Amino acid sequence: MRYFFLAYVIIALLVVGIFGWRGQKFAKPPLWVFQDMDVQDVLRAQQPDAFFANGQGARLPVAQTQPRGFNEDGSREFGGIPEYEFGGGSGYYFTGQIGDYFGTGMPEELKLTADHAIALIKRGQEVFTITCALCHGSAGDGQGITSAYGVPVAANPNAKLNAIPQTIYPDGRIFNTITQGKGMMGAYGPNIPIRDRWAVVAYVRTLQAAKAGRSKDP
Repeated sequence: MRYFFLAYVIIALLVVGIFGWRGQKFAKPPLWVFQDMDVQDVLRAQQPDAFFANGQGARLPVAQTQPRGFNEDGSREFGGIPEYEFGGGSGYYFTGQIGDYFGTGMPEELKLTADHAIALIKRGQEVFTITCALCHGSAGDGQGITSAYGVPVAANPNAKLNAIPQTIYPDGRIFNTITQGKGMMGAYGPNIPIRDRWAVVAYVRTLQAAKAGRSKDP
């Protein structure tokens, strides 16, 4: 028992010696066990950098890329659909909800026509392939590449489709799930613009309709 208390005192002194008393100020940098992203090779805006030939730290975008939320031609529309922000508003378009319930159908703010609907679905396919297919699978069957590495199979948006056609989740709930996340799936609201989230919803419905059509074939 004596050695136990002695070991306890030594451990306590080591902890205090390493981390210090609460509120204590240090003139030197703190001890970082895991630095994570605290230290990065970044420059302040317009700061010069001798690493580059022109001495400028600010760099142009990488070729074949474009800033998030902007189109190649600099316009604010994609297929006639306005480019909206990432959130902050109220109403069905921004939340997927009508009052206390999740709504169904595409929001009026998208101003969809037949041609615009096709552009929206194609955009949804692009976003789904980049962001969602890794876990949910390219066909939306929940068999993404992550399942090959021991990650539990992601939710299948096509599950039980034949039993309850297109009513498993209302459109607004799918939008809300993309925005807020669910279970092991993180929130994509800060990463995917509102219009693109609705585009993914439209594309998921397209996948469901395609699966329902195949299941009815003789």
